[in-house]
Amino acid sequence: MEIFGYLASVLTGVSLGMIGGGGSILTVPILVYLFAVDPQNATAYSLFIVGITSLSGILSLYKTGFVNLKIALLFGLSSSVAVVFARKVILPAIPPELLLADNMIISRSLLIMLFFATVMIAAALLMVFRKDKPFENNQNDSPANQNLIVAEAILVGTISGISGAGGGFLIIPFLTILNKVEIKTAIGTSLLIIGIQSMLGFLSELNAIKPDWALILEITLLSVSGFFVGNYLSHKFSGTLLKHTFGWFVLCIGIYIILKELAY
Repeated sequence: MEIFGYLASVLTGVSLGMIGGGGSILTVPILVYLFAVDPQNATAYSLFIVGITSLSGILSLYKTGFVNLKIALLFGLSSSVAVVFARKVILPAIPPELLLADNMIISRSLLIMLFFATVMIAAALLMVFRKDKPFENNQNDSPANQNLIVAEAILVGTISGISGAGGGFLIIPFLTILNKVEIKTAIGTSLLIIGIQSMLGFLSELNAIKPDWALILEITLLSVSGFFVGNYLSHKFSGTLLKHTFGWFVLCIGIYIILKELAY
């Protein structure tokens, strides 16, 4: 299974390189199902892997003008606070086992995976059915509405902290639809935001977990390699086709996780 895990790890980077998101949507299931990592640790490991992968291509994107630094810093720092709050306050507040109606018991690990699968399905539906609207403006000077960006960042950061998802599939639609950021700039800016919030979220976890650094670094290296492959391929295919194809793929994985977890 580990061989498949290593091959799949490359896909996390390919996804980030091609469409600016999806790394954590693949990384958490890979860690849980192919490397037998506990779901809570998997979400923490995912923050590091996705964070480093996202930051690996930022310099070249910035040089080509596809990163809005002001939006990235405002969004990234605000979402980072929400990530830390979710990891330090919300997750520990969830008891190891929850008693539901009719004496049904659900574990915290199961709850995390079901929440993650729900995020996956929501993101997949957004990718498949949302139509990108071309925006002529590519304003890199200042956010159009700072209060709106902070609100978006808190929502994304909270979801990211609980599920371990980087939030790219939420960040990009927010930036393009609500903040009128051109799609290529939204993708580049999203990668920097994901990098900032993921790394700060992971650093806040170091005292609470014992990372398997060998595994983390192996997967990160493969993911970073995949990122540059994905970035190269992104110039060969239509962005809409890539997002729709990956959206259906993510939808299938999300449904599979729910069916698998509820089968136990």
